[in-house]
Amino acid sequence: MLGFVVIAVAGALSLAAVNFYAVKRLGTGTALMQEIAGAIQEGSDAFIRHEYKVIFSLAFFIAILLGAIVAWYTGVAFILGATMSATAGWIGMKIATIANVRVSNRARETYSLGSTLKVAFQGGSVMGLSVGGFALLGLVIVYVVFGHILGQLRIENLVIITNWMGVNFIPFTMTVSGYALGCSIIAMFDRVGGGIYTKAADMGADLVGKTEAHIPEDDPRNPATIADNVGDNVGDVAGLGADLLESYVGALISAVVLAAYLYYTNSQSPNPISPGLTGKLINYPIMFAGIGVVSCIFGIIFLTVKKVSDRPHRELNFATWSSAALTLIGSGFVTYFFFRGENIAPVGFNLGVFSPWLAAVLGIIAGILIGQLAEYFTSYDYAPTQKISAASREGTALTITEGLAVGMQSTFFPLIVLASAVIGANAIAGLYGVAMAAVGMLSFVVATVSVDTYGPIADNAGGISEMSKLDPRVREITDKLDSVGNTTAAIGKGFAIGSAALAALSLFASYLYSQAGPENVEGLFELVLNMIDTMTLAGALVGAALPYLFSGILIEAVAKAARKMVQEVRRQFKADPKILTGESRPDYRLCIEISSAGALAEMKKPALIAVLSPIVSGFVFGPAFVGGLLIGTTLSAIMLALFTANSGGAWDNAKKYIEEGHHGGKGSEAHAAGVIGDTVGDPLKDTVGPSLDILIKIMAVVSLIMVSIFQRYNLLSLFQ
Repeated sequence: MLGFVVIAVAGALSLAAVNFYAVKRLGTGTALMQEIAGAIQEGSDAFIRHEYKVIFSLAFFIAILLGAIVAWYTGVAFILGATMSATAGWIGMKIATIANVRVSNRARETYSLGSTLKVAFQGGSVMGLSVGGFALLGLVIVYVVFGHILGQLRIENLVIITNWMGVNFIPFTMTVSGYALGCSIIAMFDRVGGGIYTKAADMGADLVGKTEAHIPEDDPRNPATIADNVGDNVGDVAGLGADLLESYVGALISAVVLAAYLYYTNSQSPNPISPGLTGKLINYPIMFAGIGVVSCIFGIIFLTVKKVSDRPHRELNFATWSSAALTLIGSGFVTYFFFRGENIAPVGFNLGVFSPWLAAVLGIIAGILIGQLAEYFTSYDYAPTQKISAASREGTALTITEGLAVGMQSTFFPLIVLASAVIGANAIAGLYGVAMAAVGMLSFVVATVSVDTYGPIADNAGGISEMSKLDPRVREITDKLDSVGNTTAAIGKGFAIGSAALAALSLFASYLYSQAGPENVEGLFELVLNMIDTMTLAGALVGAALPYLFSGILIEAVAKAARKMVQEVRRQFKADPKILTGESRPDYRLCIEISSAGALAEMKKPALIAVLSPIVSGFVFGPAFVGGLLIGTTLSAIMLALFTANSGGAWDNAKKYIEEGHHGGKGSEAHAAGVIGDTVGDPLKDTVGPSLDILIKIMAVVSLIMVSIFQRYNLLSLFQ
């Protein structure tokens, strides 16, 4: 099993290297294009280096605490997870800053939408392949190295050990949980820091440049335009990659950890799970992921070598769905041979050996449906976004109102899909099936991230085209690609949010198992899930409020940095009127520094909330309160994440629909209202929404790691 996964990892990283250098060899255009691209690359590199210094200084501190309180291997695995996630994000940002000018130049040379799309997708595929490759590489290291050290490679040796505090742990589950937490911490900082950076620059550029100075988007006269393009790379590429890598790992370890707890909590039952079957349950998610990576490799190769049409949406969908189809077919065959001959009744596999595969299929179907719903509510090809555009003719207030209505309505149907997937997966394969539904939903994450990353690359290419004063037809090509990228990004966020809900439920079940121990699983389920219990209900209320506090802090952080950006852009326009006439060059460096300082100053607080909330709650009020906290946070954050992601995406594309020539087109009053709506939606779709699914999983993993400790050591127990 591990041998096949190693081959999949090697294939993914090898193809990433091939595509990286294939894009790098392409032409970079005129001297002005190269100068602008160099400024974007320099700003992106400077920010991410500084950001990673801050992140890893905190990460090493957290690792030391985990090593001291939990176990040394948890701390080491935490650093490994952080390293894998950071590496994937850095490579993705690097290729984005290399590919942007080459995409612009390909459009300049060919005026071909299909040819330009291929370059942008090839650049995006480097990020996708890195996400899948490095995520699985870290898990292979955990399985092989830590499995060997801890004596866990052979499941027959799986034992509960006692650390120096006298608390029971399963070493292997604590190791993979530490790995997942490391990935989550990097994702949180990348999403929050990058999101604050990019939205502060974007809002500053739009509010002054478009609505006050009435100059085009990405106009070189706008001092914030370079910072805006830098933000696309640090937020929408590095942040996106770390986010989906974290979701991917979170889904995988939710199934792995649940399988281990199913074993040790059922070891005393009349019909226990066999050690051999438990080993297969632990290995199955990783094998499934390996099949998904190999399938995506074929999907990516096919799109990069075939003749691409001028219909980017169809081409990108083909790459995604062909990867999903190959994953389904390959994993179906392997599942039969993997579980054939096992006694699967104790696990709740109600449809035979194909039960976990069918649960994963349900997850894939749910992910596709959620993605299609996201497309319906955010694409300007459909009525909801067109209604927002039409409302812009009546002014800003109705633009905002209509966008809020669309965002709120968009939460209902995806939740129906998620609820159906949970019920169906549980009926097919128990709680393990719910975890496998999350794995299935992200099994073709390599293709999803590749498609998602192409969008920011195309957006950057449009900025370079505008600032380099290229033929307007070049900008038309990049704008079409960017518009499709906004929709694919909304679809990707839907996958991440949906998988977060399923993975959080599985991690929560593991939390309950861990809290119960082998003696009293059933009794504990009744205690923790009894919402009439005072502590559980109180925890649920606090947990439901937590995502709103978290989101408010993020929005305020964006607003602070954007306010400074607006003031700086206005100052430069006032101090040197020749900037607007094109006779003087604005100071881009100051705007880059404002975004960087705002992001680095504000990104710590949200991450600390995610990590410390379950720990402080557990040590003060005990595990029942934390159980309620996880329930409340998960339910509240899923709704809020869908609302913010979809409303923001709809506002953005409503503006683009107007810019296509509808309702007066660019420069009209409707366009000005659309720009304001897009600006309101910016921090929602690119900062708040993506960060909320990370919040859910960080809290769940931290709770799982710490539950056995604060079960025995909490202030509430002193008064009982």
